[in-house]
This record gives sequence, C-alpha cells and structure tokens, in this order.
Amino acid sequence: MDNESRESKSGLSTIFKFSWIFVVIAALIVAGIFYSRWQENRDIEEKAAAAKRAKAQQLVEDFGGNDFKILNFYAAPGAIRRGDEAALCYGVSNAKSVSLEPKAAEGVWPSLNRCVEVSPKKTTTFTLTAADAAGHKKTATLTLTVQ
Repeated sequence: MDNESRESKSGLSTIFKFSWIFVVIAALIVAGIFYSRWQENRDIEEKAAAAKRAKAQQLVEDFGGNDFKILNFYAAPGAIRRGDEAALCYGVSNAKSVSLEPKAAEGVWPSLNRCVEVSPKKTTTFTLTAADAAGHKKTATLTLTVQ
C-alpha cells in the first residue's frame, strides 16, 4: 500500500505540477475575452463620437456655416386684410447688423430665426439688409399683400 500511495502521490504531484499551465491558459483566454470586449466598446464609442461630430458639422452648415448670408426672409401669412397682422420672419448667419425697411414696430437684430409683427395699411415691399463685420451687405425683399 505504501508503494501505491507513493504512486498516487506522484500522480497527483504531476497533475499539480502541470495544472498551472491550464490555469495560465484559462487566464489568457479570459484576458483575451476582456480585451476583445474592451476593443469592441472602444470602436463603438469612436464611431458614435464621429457620428456626433458629423451631425454637429451638418448642423453648423445648415445654419450657414462660416458663410455670411441671409438664410430666410418670409411673411406668414403672405397676404392679409387691412388692420390684420403678419409675422415677418428672417434668419441670417454671421451678420453683425440687420435692418428692415420700412421699419417694424419691433426692433431687428442678427438672429438665425426671428419674427416681427407688422401691420401695413397697403401692399408693402419690405427690404431686409444684413451687414457682416467686414462691411459687406446682402439684401432680400418680399412683398406683403394687403387686400
């Protein structure tokens, strides 16, 4: 029995001697799984950040980007009855000043989207003039019909 005990002990000691190889292999597999998941999450975050930057850039471009321009100038409604009011709306990008002729009761200033109330007594042509910091000017006109 003593001999048998030694053989089982030597068998167990052989198993224990080489079991660290299995532990190292298992640890490497687990580490590989964690790394691949970390890399996948990083790639997803980078794609999301790139999409967010692209969306922000598109938003800036939609609002005129770095260009000086009149984005819109319109009346709502386009025709009114005498005594009624209409909203005269405008939007400018990269403008330093804005003026409206004939003048509205409310003031005007550079804005991406602003409306002022007008109530002309007869059909009137309004002129919006925007100027940038360099002194360049742009104009837009519209006619509000009074019936």
